[in-house]
Amino acid sequence: MDTKIGAVDTCMPACNDMGSPPSNGAVSTIQSTVPSTFVNSPEATLGRHLARRLVQIGVTDVFTVPGDFNLTLLDHLIAEPGLKNIGCCNELNAGYAADGYARSRGVGACVVTFTVGGLSVINAIAGAYSENLPLICIVGGPNSNDYGTNRILHHTIGLPDFSQELRCFQTVTCYQAVVNNLEDAHEMIDTAISTSLKESKPVYISISCNLPGIPHPTFSREPVPFSLSPRLTNEMGLEAAVEATVEFLNKAVKPVLVTAQDVSTMLRCGQRTIIFLINNGGYTIEVEIHDGPYNVIKNWNYTGLVDAIHNGEGKCWTVKVRCEEELIEAIETATGPKKDCLCFIEVIVHKDDTSKELLEWGSRVAAANGRPPNPQ
Repeated sequence: MDTKIGAVDTCMPACNDMGSPPSNGAVSTIQSTVPSTFVNSPEATLGRHLARRLVQIGVTDVFTVPGDFNLTLLDHLIAEPGLKNIGCCNELNAGYAADGYARSRGVGACVVTFTVGGLSVINAIAGAYSENLPLICIVGGPNSNDYGTNRILHHTIGLPDFSQELRCFQTVTCYQAVVNNLEDAHEMIDTAISTSLKESKPVYISISCNLPGIPHPTFSREPVPFSLSPRLTNEMGLEAAVEATVEFLNKAVKPVLVTAQDVSTMLRCGQRTIIFLINNGGYTIEVEIHDGPYNVIKNWNYTGLVDAIHNGEGKCWTVKVRCEEELIEAIETATGPKKDCLCFIEVIVHKDDTSKELLEWGSRVAAANGRPPNPQ
């Protein structure tokens, strides 16, 4: 069975989940929402075309950081009724948010600005590449008239060649589209999105800042028809994996929770997440490899920081715990009376509170890193 982006004479899928087949086993299609006859309307612009494509593949939330090269594009993305803008505090956070969204929903998207934003988000994109996640990284690029002029623009590293960001992304994405003219935009955008789904990898799309609001006849056409092989869940394998994970976590004496920076965005969006911050006062994992004064950090009042971020807007509850009994009580509160809040639980542990396995691992890494050079 194939999933096709493009209109064919088949029924729509019975489920909105990405990769889910229709109940009758027929071919699943993502239909175009615009008429085939071009109309010079706000809905036939490059920006709205990109927004519709994101919605059609199952993206309903896009994680963004504004910059002067992507502002007009953001206007057109948020004008799409099916797409919600989630403004993040910085580009790296936006990238990791899109990463998590892709893990949950099948595909994610983030929007940043040229170079200063692109180079900030790239570490998250590289992580998504290594984890085989479909992620659409969209960058608001320079004005199309600036290409080839040898001008030096702000937000760059001072080179008249605008390809430095593109070269960086070529190693951590499976497809790159630099859209600086309208004639190729439809095909390049559709190809990038389809390739991301097909390869299950991130892609890079740069949109010149002066193009999002311009209509073009190609934006009223059906999507470029790429045949995709859906990644269907193996139910037996999933159940086995869940059982094995639960068993592993239940056996853990000292489980580690990693938890989030963009707390203010979570509060603004009404998230009811429980965040555990494990505070051991330093970089314990580095201590076990090679200790030194650089592994000790200035301790913050983390619950106080979250309270400041909260600032009375939204629902938030914070607490510090220093023993097992206090932790149990905090969890009961977070899942009971405060279940409608974002709950932040700071768990204070001793700096040497670590597992036997980490001690052994640190020793092995130290030995490997300390090997003398081979004779020349």
